[in-house]
Amino acid sequence: MSDSIVIIPTYNELENIENIIRAVFSQSHPFDLLIIDDGSPDGTANVVKKLQGEFTDRLFIIERKGKLGLGTAYICGFKWAIEKKYEYIFEMDADFSHNPNDLIKLHDACKDGADVAIGSRYITGVNVVNWPIGRVLMSYFASKYVRYVTGLQIADTTAGFKCYRRKVLETINLDKIHFKGYAFQIEMKFTAFKCGFTLKEVPIIFINRELGVSKMNGGIFSEAVLGVLKLKWWSLFKKYPQK
Repeated sequence: MSDSIVIIPTYNELENIENIIRAVFSQSHPFDLLIIDDGSPDGTANVVKKLQGEFTDRLFIIERKGKLGLGTAYICGFKWAIEKKYEYIFEMDADFSHNPNDLIKLHDACKDGADVAIGSRYITGVNVVNWPIGRVLMSYFASKYVRYVTGLQIADTTAGFKCYRRKVLETINLDKIHFKGYAFQIEMKFTAFKCGFTLKEVPIIFINRELGVSKMNGGIFSEAVLGVLKLKWWSLFKKYPQK
């Protein structure tokens, strides 16, 4: 068994799923892969199950009934990965906005001492391709806002391409993570930080999806803006487990 598992939540990713699976398995490091599919009506799960015959004991799928949210998908995957004793546990999108070739860089950052490695769009400027300028500015200044409110010393606080060492996810009470959408990414970083873990940013280039439909919407962004204030307020009264 590999020491590393890549978790990819999916909803209607038929156009991307086979290519992203093959790209992960083409890496020089032997990553395993767990797909969390939320009942995609386009048949995404069927493609995964077909490929399981080719990638025996490396490709896994959990099928959920309905669109239950990004955060709950990752929590489901984290618990599965902890139970299977993977040491390095990754979050990654299915649409190639996160380059599978960067998995090695995140893995090496954790292997070299980081507890959480973050694929960062903003640590060396603004490394985003094919996003409308409005969305670039929204994302960039959202990260600035999160830093200001929370005190997190992270340039890309909303990043969703990450590697955790297992001990981080074992320490965090995953059942107490509140948010399901965009704010989930912020809450996980903030909680790891408050628990005393080391967060390291690794520069990546984020490329907007070419195939399929983005799941981002105004409601998800609003959750993040208000959620940050809630996180800061809760933290004033909460005792965080320490590593």
